[in-house]
This record gives sequence, C-alpha cells and structure tokens, in this order.
Amino acid sequence: MNRTLILTFLLGFAVIGSTCAQAIDPAVFSQLKFRFIGPDGNRMIAVAGEPGNPNVSYSGAASGGLWKTEDAGVTWKSVFDDTEDSAIGAIGISPSHPNQVWVGTGETFLIRPAHAVGNGIYKSSNAGKTWTHLGLEKSFRISRVIVHPTDTNTVYVGALGHTHGPQQEKGVYKTTDGGKTWTRVLFVNELTGCSDLSLDPKNPDIVFAAMWHAEIKTWNLMSGGEGSGIYRSKDGGKTWEPLRTGLESGPTHPVGKTSVDVSYTNPRRVYALIEDKEPRLYRSDDGGDSWQLMQKDHSMGQRAGYYTRVRVSTANADEVYTICVGIKKSIDGGKSFLKDYNQWAPGGDNHDMWFDPKDGNRIMCAHDGCLNMTSNGGVTWRNINLPIAQMYHVAVDDRVPYWVYGNRQDAWSYRGPSRYLGGWNIPLGTWHGVGGCESGFAQPDPFDNNKVWSGCYDGGLDVFDLTTMHARDVRVWPQTQIGATPADAKYRWHWNFPMVLSKHTPGKVWVGSQFVHETTNGGQSWKVISPDLTTNDKTHQQNSGGMASDNLMTWDGSTLYSMAESPVQPGVLWTGSNDGQVHVTQDGGATWTNVTANIPGLPAWGTIRHLDASYFDAGTCYLAVDAHYVGDFGTYAYKTTDFGATWKRLTINLPANNSNFVNQIKEDPDQQGLLWLGTEKSLYFSPDDGVTWLPLKNGLPPVPIWGIEIQRNFKDLVVATYGRGIYILDNITPIREFSAEVQQAEAHLFSMRKAYRFQPTNGIKTENSLVSGQNPPEGIDINYYLKSKSKGLVEINIRNARGELVRSMTGTNEPGVNRVWWDLRLQPYTFPMLRTKPRGKEWVTLDEKGERPLFIFDLDIGPGQTPPNILPGSYTVILKVNGQEYKQPLVVVKDPNTKGTEADLQKQFNFGVQLYRATATTLALIDEMEKMRAELLKRKDDKRALATEEKIYQLEAQLHDVHTTGARMDIFRNPPQVLERLLALAKESQIATADAPPTDQQQEVYTLVSARLREVQSQFELLKKSADLKRIEGK
Repeated sequence: MNRTLILTFLLGFAVIGSTCAQAIDPAVFSQLKFRFIGPDGNRMIAVAGEPGNPNVSYSGAASGGLWKTEDAGVTWKSVFDDTEDSAIGAIGISPSHPNQVWVGTGETFLIRPAHAVGNGIYKSSNAGKTWTHLGLEKSFRISRVIVHPTDTNTVYVGALGHTHGPQQEKGVYKTTDGGKTWTRVLFVNELTGCSDLSLDPKNPDIVFAAMWHAEIKTWNLMSGGEGSGIYRSKDGGKTWEPLRTGLESGPTHPVGKTSVDVSYTNPRRVYALIEDKEPRLYRSDDGGDSWQLMQKDHSMGQRAGYYTRVRVSTANADEVYTICVGIKKSIDGGKSFLKDYNQWAPGGDNHDMWFDPKDGNRIMCAHDGCLNMTSNGGVTWRNINLPIAQMYHVAVDDRVPYWVYGNRQDAWSYRGPSRYLGGWNIPLGTWHGVGGCESGFAQPDPFDNNKVWSGCYDGGLDVFDLTTMHARDVRVWPQTQIGATPADAKYRWHWNFPMVLSKHTPGKVWVGSQFVHETTNGGQSWKVISPDLTTNDKTHQQNSGGMASDNLMTWDGSTLYSMAESPVQPGVLWTGSNDGQVHVTQDGGATWTNVTANIPGLPAWGTIRHLDASYFDAGTCYLAVDAHYVGDFGTYAYKTTDFGATWKRLTINLPANNSNFVNQIKEDPDQQGLLWLGTEKSLYFSPDDGVTWLPLKNGLPPVPIWGIEIQRNFKDLVVATYGRGIYILDNITPIREFSAEVQQAEAHLFSMRKAYRFQPTNGIKTENSLVSGQNPPEGIDINYYLKSKSKGLVEINIRNARGELVRSMTGTNEPGVNRVWWDLRLQPYTFPMLRTKPRGKEWVTLDEKGERPLFIFDLDIGPGQTPPNILPGSYTVILKVNGQEYKQPLVVVKDPNTKGTEADLQKQFNFGVQLYRATATTLALIDEMEKMRAELLKRKDDKRALATEEKIYQLEAQLHDVHTTGARMDIFRNPPQVLERLLALAKESQIATADAPPTDQQQEVYTLVSARLREVQSQFELLKKSADLKRIEGK
C-alpha cells in the first residue's frame, strides 16, 4: 500500500492514542462477530460454590474467565467477559449474602512462562450479572479472597504480586468498607507475597496467611527464601506473627511455596503444606501455636510452584487432602494417606479444592482437565469440560474448507475444521491430534497439506501424515535433557521453540534451539546453519526451581523463541531469542547479522515474542517484545524496512492495564500497512502501519492473544487465544476496505469474496457438548456500510449473468458496517396460512385472525421446503438504499469436494427449478382455495355456497393432507398428496444428495405428480368460471 492510501485509511478511525480528524466508534464493526470453533479446554484453578445450594457454583479459569452454573453443573455460562480480565486467581462468596461474589485476578500456580497476570479485585452484588472493579491493580496475582462470615464489608485478599522482581504491592490486604478502600495489613518483603489464606470460621479475627518468597525470570524460577512461611493474626490483621514452633521456616530454614487451611468443624486444627527440600505436611491442634510434622512426600508437592495447596473437609477435621499432580487423602489427620484412594479421580494436575461448609459431601476440584464435581463425598466424580483451551499458536492450511492447527497446553497438537459440513455445529470429535504435544507449534506443509509438523518440549518434533494418521519423530537431537542443567545441554530448547516451514523451497524446515537447524529431507537429517544467536549468558542457564531443581525447558535462558522467513525473498530468515537478541540472514544462513543494538529502547532481557516478515518488501519485518518477566509491562512493537539496520518503535498508547504487553504482531498479507496486534487481553488493528490502533472485540473475550493468522482464500482472521480456544472472524474485507472515502459515503457495498456452494456431508455421531464450535451461516456474507440509518428499507438483490433476479432480501438498517448472509438459494417459499379446520375436528383452534399454520412433517418431507441451490457462475449483488444502487460482482464456485460435473449440476438445478415452480404453484393454489372456502363456509344457510365449498375441498384434498391438526405424527394417518410428494422429491434430489443429476425414477415420479397438479389446477380454473360460483359471488 502506498503512503497516500495509508493516509487515506488513517482519516476517520476512532483510535487509541490518536488525534485523527474524525473519530469512529469501534461499534461501527459490531455486526462482524467472532465465532468460537474449539477445541476443548483445560486449566481451571479456582472453585467455589454457594453454600447449601448445590445448583450454584463458580469456577475460575487460569486465563479463560469466570464460569457459573445454576443447574448443578449441567450448563455453564461465562459471566466475566465484560471486564478487562480473564485470569481468575481466586473466588470468594459471602457466607451471609451469597449474591455477593468477589473475584481476584491473576494466576498464582506458576511453572512456565505462560501464566496470565491480573488487574486487581472485582465485586458483584448480583451473583455475577455485573461486576465492579475495586482496585488492587498492582497486586497482579491474587491467590485468595475470603469474605467475613457475617460482615459483607470485611474482606481479606492474598496478593502474590507479579513475582518478576521486587515489589511493594503484595502481601495481605483488607477492606472494611466493601472494597472502597484497602489496607495492606501484612507485608513481609518485596519478594514475598501471599499464596494462600484461611480464616477461623468461629473467630474471624484469627487469620492465617501462607507466604511465598519467589522471583521468576524468563531464565529461572527461584522459589524459596526467608520470607516464606505461615503467619497468623489474632486481631483481624492489625498484628501478625510468624508461626515457627515445630514448623521450620524463616531465615534459619528458608522454605518455598506454602499453603494453609483451618478446619471448619474444629478451628483449633490447622494444616500447612510447605515446599521444602522434601515437601512437608504440618498439623497444629492448638490454633497454630505449635506444629507437628506429619508427612514428608514428594507426591504432596511436586513442582511446588505449580501446585502446593492443602484443604481439609468441612465435615471432618481429620479428612485432609494435599492437592498436586494427584490428590492424596488422609482420614487420620495426616498421619497416613489412604493407599487405595484413587488420586486421579478428582482430576489431574490439580490446583484448588472446595468443600461446601453446609454439606461436606459436595466437593469441587479445579485442575488442568477443567473441573470435577461430586455430591457424594468423592464416591463418584463428574468431569466438566469448558471452552477454555490455552492455545500457543495457530496455523491454517489451504484446503476448502480449511483446517486450523495449534498446540494446546495440557493436551497435544490439534487439528480442527474451520467449518464442519457434517452438522450444524463443530463437534469436539472433529478435532484430532497431529503428533507433537502440549507445547510448541503445529504447522501444515505449505506444499503438501497432508504433512503436519508438530513440536514439543525437549526439542520434540514430529511429522504427521494425514493419509495414514501416523507420526514420525524427527527431532534434531534425540538425547533428552529433561531434568538436566541447561548449561550442560548440547542444544537448549525452549518450551515453545520456534519452527518455520519454507514458503519457497519444498521440504525445507528450520527449528531453533540456541542455533538454527535446517532440514531439506523431511527431518531425516539436520544441519546447524548459524552460530549461537543468543547472549549465551551462562548465569541464565542454571538449574531452575529454587528449593528443588525443576528443569523442563520452561525457564531455559538464552534460547531462540521466534523465527520468520521472508515470503518475498528466499534466503531471508529472522530470529529472536528469549534474552532479547535479534538476528537476520539474507543468504540462507551463510552469514548472520546481529541487529539488536539498532532497536531503540529495547528492554534488556525481553523476549522477542514474535517476528513477522512482510509480504510486500524483503527488508521489512515487524517484531513484538514482551518484557514483563523482567518487571517491564510496557507495550513494545517495532518495524524495520532495511533488514534491521534501523528500527522504529510503533506508538501504541493503550489504556493503562497490566496486560498490555504484546504477544503477536502481524501484517495483513493482502493489505499493506494493515497490522494486527495481540496483547495479553485484547486484539487491536492498525489501518495505517502502526500510527493508530483500534480495538476489535466483537464477541472475543478479554483473553491473551497468542496467535494471529489470516486464511487468504477465505479472507478470514483466525485468532488463537491462551484461555478460550480458537476464534474466527469471517471475511475481514470490510476492515480492509474501510477507507476515508468509504466513511464519507452515504452508503457503500464492499467487494465480495468467492462463494463456495458447499454440500453437507454425513457427520460423526456425537452428543451435545459445552465445547462445541460454531459454524458460519450457510452461503456467503454481503457487507455494506451505512453512514446513517436509511430512510426506507434496505433491499439486496442478486441477479445471474443473464440479469435474471434469483434472490431478493431485506437488509439490516443500522449505521456502520452491516452484514447479511445469503444461503446461495432461490427465494424462500411463502407458505399460506390455513383458514379452515380439518373436517370433524372442531377442537382444532384458529388464531385471532382465523388462521392456523400449514404443518409440514419435519423429517422426511420438511427438508424439501428449502429452495434449490443456485448454480456456480457469475452473479451481481445489488444494494438499494435511499434511492441509490451499489453493485459488486460475485463468483460462486462448486464445492471442490464433490464429484459432480458442470453438466450434472445443470441437470440437478433444472430439475430443482421444476420442483420449485410446481411447489410454488401448489402453495398458491392452497392459499386461494383456503381463502375461498373460509368465505363460503360463512354462508351456512346457502346450500349452493356449501356445495361449492365441498367441490373446492375435494380439489384441495388432492393438493395436501387436509386432515392434519398440527400434531407432528399426523402425517402417518393419511396418504401424502401433491405438496408432500413434491417436497419429498425436493428433499431427495436437492437437499439430501450431493451434486448429482436426478435419477430416472425421480423424474418419472415428478411427471406423475405434476400431471396431477395440472389436473387439479385445471379443474379449479373451471370451477372459478362456473355459473354457480358467479351467482354466489354476485350475492
């Protein structure tokens, strides 16, 4: 796009950080809606229910929002999407007023560089219908919210802080005025935050706080320090004391993450789970004055930062659970764990557990497989799976319809359809694995979509063959480094190491460790084509974990994180590392240039989250930088036009928020200067190459955006979210073409994308699911802009190449961009209303107009009510508004998945038109006969009138089943007539069949039915001309 056109786009956008001439409300695009396509979700980390009411429960996702059920878990609804947060760290329900619900944001179960932060505390006074933000913005991560048992204005909050450096805003906070003001009542030090809280239910002035000394960088999770431990207040938070009698912690015995819980039935009983060299379970029987070590067991606190939570049953002070990879249960106060207890029944990779204080048998468990619920104390559990998938990246292929790919945390590399032709929605069963695992990338081969490359941690790499559904491991160096010190590894692999499939050379693939590795033979062999492209800082390559080593490529420093090949010029490859280094080669890796020093204001040790090489110029590249793991939550994005010799930082002035750091930046491949930006909570676009920015929500929840892709054939925007799965915005043409010229026009019809005449397929058999995806409407979208609401109706006409009208529709009439869908079919039938009752069934009622609907059996006959598909070919879309016409050409193409020829389709269409016309004639006759009969029946004393009505009735009885009452199964009481047989033929030859010509027997049956129709029509015309009818009309 040239500069003039870019400036043309600039005029008129209501944008962030801009003083453009004319402001535009983002609502101008409100009719362009994102749709969720899947897959199923994973990580829940907080649960709470309304005490004593098993119907109402809340569940908080790690980065997918707050969900509520009001029917004991049968259905769930997201109730937090109108806020600016999706990471739910804690849920607190007022025991005395359960409609008062508190939510603390930001995740506190930390193990990889992919945990969303929050923006403070929210309160609802109407059970989640609306929310008010009540501060604590700089808490970043809230572990626990506890409401006073009787005073709804008194609330305690455990704030962990962002954990990425020294910080004051952490510890325990308290409000006594319902959240209007907050007081920090416990602060240990700038590296110690609160990981858990518990309250004495009988004496709420007694508060226990579990504190965690932790600092997390991109290269290390350091858990443990003198601040960690259990603290107690006996005066409502005014004063605190560390509890170390029998519980080792503090300066002389530093520990890591901690958790605490007070028994509901016996508040003198308190449990604490402590991360130590070996995880330890402690118990106090005197309210915390002294403690006894009950257990040492790695299974209680494996990978402590990600787990470490203890909970005691509200029914029994001796029934205690440690919540970790599996759940261990003790019924003797922690002295021993039940050996026959199924630790996986409540879930796997568990984080939170809630017991109803009024019914200890009602339990909920939040885990990485979502949520489990029980109402019988754990005898049986029910899993709830919600659409909260954490997707790392997204890719699309070139199939029609296209498929979408991405790696989901706690699952594998996924592949799913952008639309499903086998049903009305996208069932979970249409998604399947394509090798790889929960981390990394999944990308189809651009030259052969039957091959999919999928990554995994530890350098794992598969090539998946869709023709056999088998995977082959082709990792660069199959020597596992799990558990090893990164500095000792031959190759250092990030949890999400980069992978690029060349767009220029078939079979060429690059992956990145600290080096760039290249294969040209499908992974059979690899070669290193670069030097170490990181800082290679050995201090950033040491053991992670703190109290216990935890090395799983999640905190490996000095690794490559992003990579991009120029689509324009072969040999140009960019790399970015998680320690802030950017390199480029212009000769396929023979030489490399470090361009890091040329990037102004680049934060030290920031992660180069994304690189996007331009589709329009070989020297142009965009990059996104995330520095929040070094305590910098700024918004960083850059552009170069000279292979990195100089860079310009893009101005992105977003409203203040902890989640404004950038995960993705992408230039539209077909609209130069149109940029797409994904932050940790929102999607934005810039029409002017980064000068101004416009938010684009439109049904997209406030969730981390981790992948942005554009399917060029369909012109769809595909977005991978880290918390709510994958979304598609169908056809972004209105955004691409929304120039100043369009905005100044009274109306504008946008150009049309190609329309596919898709045929339905036989689908998988599945049950209804909470994670089913949404298909787009059938047919093609028609998009137009109205500067203001039109004075009259908006009319849309479609004409074929011969100028014949094939469809007329009434469009929406709202200012802004309007979207109307055409199903690529002829004009829908107009079904008449019946104005008489079936003979002998006076109990059948007519409405106030004296009418009742003409009922058509929905199964074998009902589908025939759908008009025929139009033929592939050239059409013209005509928008009529305010006396003006606007035209755009439209090309309709055959479904490439069917085998029908052009001649087959023509024969099918011709037959469909015959059926269509015959059916329309039949319906018109029924309408006319019903009107005449209704009038004649009013003349109860006129024998000639009643005799004529009888003749018309006998004719009408040949057109449709006049005996139906509206009951669904009336169809089986009487034989079908002309209408039913025409509809059945239409269903069989047009709707429930692919692109195929009519069979000989279908044509033969039509000949018989149409002959009968003509006979009835002829007799009716004679009847209307009869002398008797004229005399009756004369009266």
